[in-house]
Amino acid sequence: MAKFEKIPIIKKIKLNEYDNNSLSHRWIHLVSNGIAQPIYVPVIIGKGIKDGPVLGITAVVHGNELNGMSVIQRLFNSINLEKLSGTIIGIPVVNVPSILVNERRFVDGVDLNRIMPGDKDGNRSKVYANRIINRIIKNFDYLLDLHTASFGRVNSYYIRADLSSKIAKQLALIQNPQIILNAPPKDGTLRGAAADLGIDAITVEVGDPDKFQKGMIRSSLTGVYNTLSFLSMYDDPIDKAEQKALICKKSYWIYSQVGGIIQVHCELTQLLKKGDLIATVRDVFGTILKEYFAPEDGIVIGKSTNPIGQTGSRIIHLGILK
Repeated sequence: MAKFEKIPIIKKIKLNEYDNNSLSHRWIHLVSNGIAQPIYVPVIIGKGIKDGPVLGITAVVHGNELNGMSVIQRLFNSINLEKLSGTIIGIPVVNVPSILVNERRFVDGVDLNRIMPGDKDGNRSKVYANRIINRIIKNFDYLLDLHTASFGRVNSYYIRADLSSKIAKQLALIQNPQIILNAPPKDGTLRGAAADLGIDAITVEVGDPDKFQKGMIRSSLTGVYNTLSFLSMYDDPIDKAEQKALICKKSYWIYSQVGGIIQVHCELTQLLKKGDLIATVRDVFGTILKEYFAPEDGIVIGKSTNPIGQTGSRIIHLGILK
């Protein structure tokens, strides 16, 4: 494995500089900190023996989302470049400043995944986002953007995709997820910025924050290999799901209207009927303050695991089935 000091430093990805049938590690000097030290973003470039599409895989856009980093590491440790047509570009950590301090948001408190494509003349987070897009993402033909739940929450293995796009829908299905959520990318996300550039992109929600989950990582890695096969980049059969994904036409979070100690009664991927009890809020003495019931039929995509909740805290992420 290449050591830190031997890995070349570049300003942007130029794919014509890399040979076919090669695996390259690079540091992209994206920005500098307040004492003029460079901030490097790690890049892995695998070029196959034949030309073909460029698949980009990104992880850790939020600094506490670790599962995707392991997916990318395992992919490049297992891929056979002599079977690959095209190029895979892996960014195991997009948000380098935040992972170092175990923070979800960028160092100025902004969510990078709400300000894409940023602004070359903007503030710290907007410049960082803009250079991610222009120096890395623009090289992609397809994008799998790997995420997890946030602090104090857990997620099912699910996909966000614009299901009006046939390719995005197929990319979503072959990840073999538990749930697919129809979510047109118009909210400043990396996926949305990529789509605006003509890149077919989906968001893969790979479990929970601040940990490595072997099952989730394995499922996502299978989805990546399925993607390579679907794009005719890799000569392997697609691994079909044992259970068909449930498709949601929309989703929303249910929030607590009173503060207190929240007990969530439902489980991930549980099918709910309107009126089912989903949570109970108690005060510090144990007295029930409020009970919450499913407002309509749906499925639990994600939920809170933090029992201490102020007014307005999240309870469950409810998906409404198509």
